[in-house]
Amino acid sequence: QGQLVESGGGLVQAGGSLRLSCAASLSIFSIDTMGWYRQAPGKQRELVATITSGYITKYSDSVKGRFTISKDNAKNMVYLQMNNLKPEDTGVYYCNANSPYYVIDYWGKGTLVTVSS
Repeated sequence: QGQLVESGGGLVQAGGSLRLSCAASLSIFSIDTMGWYRQAPGKQRELVATITSGYITKYSDSVKGRFTISKDNAKNMVYLQMNNLKPEDTGVYYCNANSPYYVIDYWGKGTLVTVSS
């Protein structure tokens, strides 16, 4: 079974930057979609960004232009570069690997990002 471990979260002031990392114990080369999701207290988990096996990226409107998702298949790593952070970005960020063909839908335990005003 695969395992995802997030890191890089922390406390930053508004306008600052963080880079989140997701280390996968499985090969992500054939994973259809790697993604980052986040959940703020009292809110539903929401999609932040995704990247496909073909390196096509998508972003939620709230982060587009500020966040960048990337991956390194050789290292089995996925990243989320977050710039110009806002207090509304605060939440637990989760890494996800989804590939229906291989019956894969893995989630990490999350890393907390707190943005102060």
